[in-house]
Amino acid sequence: MDPKRVRARTALLVPLLLLLTGCSREDIPNFGWPHAITPQGQRALDLWKGSSVAGLVVMIAVYGLMFWAAWAYRKRDDVVPAQVGYNLPVEVLYTVIPTIIVAFLFYFTARDESYIDKLDAKPDCTVNIVGFQWAWQYNYTDCGTATGLSIIGRPGRTAAEGGELSHLILPEGKVIRFVETSPDVIHSWWVPDLLFKRDVVPGRQNTFQVDSIKAGTYKGRCAELCGEFHSRMLFTLTVAPQSEFDAMIAAAKADTTSGRYTVNGSNQ
Repeated sequence: MDPKRVRARTALLVPLLLLLTGCSREDIPNFGWPHAITPQGQRALDLWKGSSVAGLVVMIAVYGLMFWAAWAYRKRDDVVPAQVGYNLPVEVLYTVIPTIIVAFLFYFTARDESYIDKLDAKPDCTVNIVGFQWAWQYNYTDCGTATGLSIIGRPGRTAAEGGELSHLILPEGKVIRFVETSPDVIHSWWVPDLLFKRDVVPGRQNTFQVDSIKAGTYKGRCAELCGEFHSRMLFTLTVAPQSEFDAMIAAAKADTTSGRYTVNGSNQ
């Protein structure tokens, strides 16, 4: 094989391999995002993948034209090329094509944003998320057998200091509405696998819903720098089939010693 061709291929392959070292095999199809566990998350993931593919196509086209122009119009002799002030077809081309691309991206973004922000008149379960320095509290305001139950996290560096992460439990396959509030500063309730987060802002209620969540246990955290012990604001989300959910809620209501749960605003 021609040594020059081997060197050229190697020069192209090495940067590609370096880029791929930060990704696992599972990351590549989703361009680094987790797999979606809700219909809203799947819509966001599809938008991300489509935008990424469109960006790659534009990048390849732009760099291809640059390298082609550099090669096709490289200097071959001392003759000065014709000097022109503008090229109307080219200027129309690089104005119209970006406008079309932006219009397509805007349409799909607006369409998916409307779907993700949609709220049903009567969700199956409503949970009030209270973010405070530096833990989370979950109040089941309208959620079947869980209605009236509150799950309270406790700030602290260790269990010996009284710290305990909050643990939200939800039923699988149900429409869940989250109502977020905060008594102090801005927080952000974030489960990475939901592919969505919304800030918890003092003085206002922020609301969103998911049509269903795949069963499993997921890690969550505060995604807004909220003070000295922001790093403590971790939590766990467990989504279980209805029978398991009811059993876990019954056990939580029967817990009279840990102080992690209250029913209707009172310790059991």
